[in-house]
Amino acid sequence: MAKTTVQFIILFVILVLVQVIFSKIMLFNVATPIIFIYLLLRLPIGLSLNAVFTIAFFSGLSIDVFNDTQGMNALACLLIAAIRTKVFYAFVTHDDESSAIIPSCKSIGTGTYLKYAGTLMLIYCFLIFFIQAFTFQNVLLTIARIFCSFALSLMLIYGIDSLVNTHREKR
Repeated sequence: MAKTTVQFIILFVILVLVQVIFSKIMLFNVATPIIFIYLLLRLPIGLSLNAVFTIAFFSGLSIDVFNDTQGMNALACLLIAAIRTKVFYAFVTHDDESSAIIPSCKSIGTGTYLKYAGTLMLIYCFLIFFIQAFTFQNVLLTIARIFCSFALSLMLIYGIDSLVNTHREKR
């Protein structure tokens, strides 16, 4: 358990640092890569709700501090933390062993993982970009940002998950 905790802390620090750099990147003025959510996607399903909320709040707050976004990421991360278990069980059959699962392509299958991660990522992008826009004046641009950022972020998260699992398999 201590080894897993240390791995999650290292993953948290790396993802936050990379996200701070990625937050300054906007491809074609519509797509922003969002990868720090991978930590929330990767948390064990059986982890207590208090622990998940705490991790989600501090991961969102750390991005808010570096990007001066005044709590928007913390809010979106708390929403993701609140619904992640329900979304997981919408795609995975509920049994006694599923509560110990750490969601990944290897543990639940690539298709199921992409549905799980994609649903949460789409909700996160929708919330973040509509809060940032805070208007319906440029709805098409906001929708383009949501879907382009969603697609880019999902590809990056899939790549990160493949790298993390490959790294662990080699040990």
